[in-house]
Amino acid sequence: MRAPGLDLLRTLAIVWVMLFHSYLVGGLGDHLWGAERYGWMGVDLFFVLSGYLIGTQVLRPLAAGGALDLFAFYRRRAFRILPAFFVVLALYALWPAWRETPGMQPLWQFPTFTFNLLYDQPQNYAFSHVWSLCVEEHFYLLFPFAALWMLRKPSAFRFAVMCAVIVLGGMALRAWLWLHYYQPATLQEDGPTGLMFLRYIYYPTWSRLDGLLAGVALAVCAVFRPAWMARLQRRGNAVLLLGLALLAASIVVFQQRVGFAATVVGYPLLSLALLAIVAAASGGKAWLARVRVPGAAWLAGISYSMYLSHKGVFHLVNEAWGAQLEQHGLLLFAIYAVATLAGGALLHGAIERPFLRLRDRRRQRGAGIPRKADVPG
Repeated sequence: MRAPGLDLLRTLAIVWVMLFHSYLVGGLGDHLWGAERYGWMGVDLFFVLSGYLIGTQVLRPLAAGGALDLFAFYRRRAFRILPAFFVVLALYALWPAWRETPGMQPLWQFPTFTFNLLYDQPQNYAFSHVWSLCVEEHFYLLFPFAALWMLRKPSAFRFAVMCAVIVLGGMALRAWLWLHYYQPATLQEDGPTGLMFLRYIYYPTWSRLDGLLAGVALAVCAVFRPAWMARLQRRGNAVLLLGLALLAASIVVFQQRVGFAATVVGYPLLSLALLAIVAAASGGKAWLARVRVPGAAWLAGISYSMYLSHKGVFHLVNEAWGAQLEQHGLLLFAIYAVATLAGGALLHGAIERPFLRLRDRRRQRGAGIPRKADVPG
């Protein structure tokens, strides 16, 4: 599903994450400190986009009375995710100079996508951004079965109850985890507070379902209540303003990012804000749905490769030129930006794109669609 508004949001999400991770190389300075501090929200934007796009992909054939080809779904996801992932994992495993920190969790946690559930050593932080990919993979694995189960007896009420249970259950779970793991660590002198927060609250899939659920809820609206979705899109500018207001409220709540209030209510509030923004970008005549920013579609296309590779690229640039250009912040920032774009483009062009083409050719042959070279004339 390609739309200029959604491409722009993917671009904003990846840039936001890059700005956040700039702390690895000294940060952005005082002028962009706010963008750096809240850049982690870009991952939540990716979650909402993923919930919406994958949710729509899974639900459309079921809503039309067809069957869901699970094998084809997982094959598409494997071609999309795994080739570039394994290349970057090989760099982390075989080239220590690539790692942003010397330590790394046991290698088997990465291909099994269990890193986000088992992270337990603060010094083993290399390739830690894979935690969000683990959440995505768990979503890909389980969501089709959840959709099939829900649609055995379709009911708006049952879906609303399920959403309420997930949101309220997540809030209760994070509150309990904060009180039993994070708060006690803060009372210890030199206690492992950061580790406790990441391991038990921020990384685990069961604590981070709000964004994915928000995206799925929007997909359900688009597929099963198209009139409602059309109404949202017609009022897209107002929906966008609402989303930005809720995002501002989220930023206020997350001023104490590891505080109790942020941990409990911050994530659903942020997800609701991003749901409104994605809805405004999804179609219709809203400004965000129609705006075309030069280069946004290209950046959106390489965003996954950039996400995988950016920390390694940051580290290589920092080792090569960080000390020499420390006093030339703007030039150093430009080098980081260009290198990150080049690294993402290289990984996308050499690995990700060829496998995507192979996936598309296999799908066309399976569907009996002739290739362009096979069409007469």
